[in-house]
Amino acid sequence: MTPLDFIATARDLAAVNRRGRPRQTNLRRAVSTAYYALFYCLATCCADMLVGGAGSNRSGPAWNQTYRALQHGTARQRCGLQSITRFPEAIQEFAELFIAMQQERHLADYDPDAAFLKSIVIARINDAEQVIRRFAAVPVKDRRAFAVYVLLPFRAN
Repeated sequence: MTPLDFIATARDLAAVNRRGRPRQTNLRRAVSTAYYALFYCLATCCADMLVGGAGSNRSGPAWNQTYRALQHGTARQRCGLQSITRFPEAIQEFAELFIAMQQERHLADYDPDAAFLKSIVIARINDAEQVIRRFAAVPVKDRRAFAVYVLLPFRAN
């Protein structure tokens, strides 16, 4: 399973290749799934950068623990800090969309009055795919630093 698998599922839910209006429930799930593509991308990055990627001599339990350690709220908070500007542009764009998509996921999952337009949902899915691809191309040292940034607590000197 990859982040782009989530993107494909979101496209299926949003009926990207079909005419007509999809049900609001499908559009809501598409928004949520697009957010989870970003979250899965970040959680996988954290585990791969700190424990080791697929094919490496890594501990499975340590990888799973690191993957599961990512917290939605903490990640959102860190992505919104001014210090995000010290990371490459692709990471900053990832962080910005992560925040926006998390807000949209909350609307989709918890606001019974929220309504979504197919065209906007498709645009957000495309945005998510683009930032995931750009994020994956960032040098390892920067992705590793970002993993530490979103995962570990800050300590005052």
